[in-house]
Amino acid sequence: MDEFMKAAIDEAKFGKNEGGIPIGSVLIKDGKIIGRGHNKRVQENDPIIHAEIDCLRNAGRIGSYKDTVLYSTLMPCYLCGGAIVQFGIKKVIAGESKTFPGSKEFLESHGVEVIDLDLEECKNLMNNFIEENPVLWNEDIGEL
Repeated sequence: MDEFMKAAIDEAKFGKNEGGIPIGSVLIKDGKIIGRGHNKRVQENDPIIHAEIDCLRNAGRIGSYKDTVLYSTLMPCYLCGGAIVQFGIKKVIAGESKTFPGSKEFLESHGVEVIDLDLEECKNLMNNFIEENPVLWNEDIGEL
């Protein structure tokens, strides 16, 4: 596992330890982390603060995003996929998509390269959370 996915996983664990949903993300430019974030929907009582959105907010305005890579522990949803497409991010590396398939086809249809690492650690984080918090998870994915 590379250092960037490890950083995203660390963000997911940080979010879980805050009582939130264990999804983390980092934004890479020129081989360096320029933004990091985790899902804060529960902590901030804000339905929009997904890990990728938090990451982009924390990166701040960087001008062009075309030379960036977004890492996320879970395949981005359509909300986050829309932000990825809107800002011109050309590559997404997801930790897994088994627990939630996300917007992979949408991203690819807009020219984004998507790599799904199918990592056991990411699947275990999500599966354990979903088992312990099914109502919160269904709220997060809009299935209540």
